[in-house]
Amino acid sequence: MNTFIILLRGINVGGHKKIPMAELRQLLTNSGFSNVKTYIQSGNIILQSSVLDKSKIERIIQKQISDHFGFDVPVIAKTSVELIRIFDAYPFSKVKKEQSYFVILRDIPQPELVKKASEKTFDNEEFVIIEDCLYFHSSKGYGRSKFNMNAFEKILKVKATSRNYKTMLKLIAMSSENEKDH
Repeated sequence: MNTFIILLRGINVGGHKKIPMAELRQLLTNSGFSNVKTYIQSGNIILQSSVLDKSKIERIIQKQISDHFGFDVPVIAKTSVELIRIFDAYPFSKVKKEQSYFVILRDIPQPELVKKASEKTFDNEEFVIIEDCLYFHSSKGYGRSKFNMNAFEKILKVKATSRNYKTMLKLIAMSSENEKDH
């Protein structure tokens, strides 16, 4: 069995796209996944699967959520190794890392699109795109920034979802525990 970190985008935010975590864990277990665990209410899942193809896992989960809850949710699957690589590749200082957001990209965008996206600039904000992550830091905080993930998704032509430093640490720890346990 292989451990995957599944990131859902835009659930349980402002009363929209409500997915109870206990119900989601049961749904995914019934769909053939094992050792399904969730972290907080924002769509962070650790699970094990005999399926190796991340795209296939994403499609299965997306279909199960759509069929069961009645709405579509972007799903991004990463391995533990990929999530650790993303976390370790952080390009800014350690102080900034703890206040940053990791915008996880489903795929590595085309170089010309990365170049185009990198031309965007905002006061008191900085970002760098490395492979399948956009690393974002704002001295004003994420909620007050001008950064717009939807705009970057359109430019880069990839699906994305963001997680903060503490969530990244927890997901890495949970995926390591899942691998040790099984």
